[in-house]
Amino acid sequence: LPLAALLLLSPAWAVRQARRPNVVLILTDDQDVCLGGMTPLKKTNALIAQMGITFVNAYVPSALCCPSRASILTGKYPHNHHVVNNTLEGNCSSKLWQKIQEPYTFPALLKAMCGYQTFFAGKYLNEYGAEDAGGVGHVPPGWSFWYALEKNSKYYNYTLSVNGKARRHGENYSVDYLTDVLANMSLDFLEYKSNFEPFFMMIATPAPHSPWTPAPQYTKSFQNVSAPRNSNFNIHGKNKHWLIRQAKTPMSNSSIQFLDDAYRKRWQTLLSVDDLIEKLVKKLEVNGELDNTYIFYTSDNGFHTGQFSLPIDKRQLYEFDIKVPLLVRGPGIKPSQTNKMLVANIDLGPTILDIAGYDLNKTQMDGMSLLPLLRGDKNVTWRSDFLVEYQGEGYNGSDPTCPGLGPGVTHCFPDCVCEDSYNNTYACVRTLSASWDLQYCEFDDREVFVEVYNLTADPHQINNIAKTIDQEILEKMNYRLMMLQSCSGATCRTPGVFDPGYRFDPRLMFNNHGLRARRFSAQFL
Repeated sequence: LPLAALLLLSPAWAVRQARRPNVVLILTDDQDVCLGGMTPLKKTNALIAQMGITFVNAYVPSALCCPSRASILTGKYPHNHHVVNNTLEGNCSSKLWQKIQEPYTFPALLKAMCGYQTFFAGKYLNEYGAEDAGGVGHVPPGWSFWYALEKNSKYYNYTLSVNGKARRHGENYSVDYLTDVLANMSLDFLEYKSNFEPFFMMIATPAPHSPWTPAPQYTKSFQNVSAPRNSNFNIHGKNKHWLIRQAKTPMSNSSIQFLDDAYRKRWQTLLSVDDLIEKLVKKLEVNGELDNTYIFYTSDNGFHTGQFSLPIDKRQLYEFDIKVPLLVRGPGIKPSQTNKMLVANIDLGPTILDIAGYDLNKTQMDGMSLLPLLRGDKNVTWRSDFLVEYQGEGYNGSDPTCPGLGPGVTHCFPDCVCEDSYNNTYACVRTLSASWDLQYCEFDDREVFVEVYNLTADPHQINNIAKTIDQEILEKMNYRLMMLQSCSGATCRTPGVFDPGYRFDPRLMFNNHGLRARRFSAQFL
């Protein structure tokens, strides 16, 4: 039959076949993968992982909400988007971010250059809605429909920006529980959107972030669950940075009870995310759009519960904080696959733009498109390392109930165990090659403290081998770290230390530790 006849016979089918794929990105908040964070999500596992691909080595370049989310939106490392922590001063949703980075996020390009209708619902950036940065009236470029949470994750008693207008929610479960509200808004969008343009949806849940408030029907779930007692649980972080060494070991019974309770509640909050995924997939299926829709599921950072006697938080350089779940299903992706390539959240923007048919050479993104991996292309040349970087937050005041708090330290709870400080500022090369599974980190402190882990022999990162590893590897790693800390765009994707194409010139090494330490602070400004 000629094309005109086919169009007459089945116009909806023909339009759908010709259209670029839709994309849905679900982003959870503080969901680990190393400590069982995916276990409660049975429906998500069945509907996304078993129908698609699981990336078992997916990471974030900064284990904190705002820098990580900025990396997702921009496809850039923190030293290139300049969001360094969760404060306005750290560039989180600041006027500077709005002016310099927001116009070039991947959703802005999807809407302006690719003709996508775009939908956002949930937590955006921790300081979004701050009065000093435009309040909730600020709607970032690139969003056709905008339902963003003011400030940080909550489950009740919050304010949403509904396309720039404040809408207050209370504490009635049936109309206010945020995860369910996001699910309902998403279903409404799928019901009433235009059918003549492809769509992109980003749904950013509060779960499993504190205050860990589960839906009432799930408050009795997982009663017998406690945090995993793996080999780095409740041990002293010997040979580690001073901030890790200061943690009280063994932890008090009250700290252990607190973290076990938090772990259980985190799982309970995720059951509502599991329900959201089920509703979303069913709606796409009913609409006849599931087969032409990519669904990505990931988190902004990992989490720890008692590792190295740190009760609960993120923001450290270890696997439990920097590794995240990443599941993808969609057109051309074979079911029940796992992929071991080293991927990072800076790859999400390039991947989604690539799906939309946008020329990635026109962007300034540091990440790589995952599309060849999703399609199962053979002989794909891939990275063997990436950069992790974090600028510590401190607190200048002091708390008489907690003498350890200040000057310079913060997040000292429970039992005055401090989880952050000004000089908890570090950068790492995380390497995963055929021959090495290695992490090399330098701190920007007076001693330029170094931590190195061979994760093949020591997957829980208990033994810092900085003083015993081969000196040549140390020098190459130090040089590679400097290269990555100053990289931008294509230079962030050059061969790693153990790649065949790697070139190392020892003459380019910095011998002066002072110079090297200053490099951190200059880059993060």
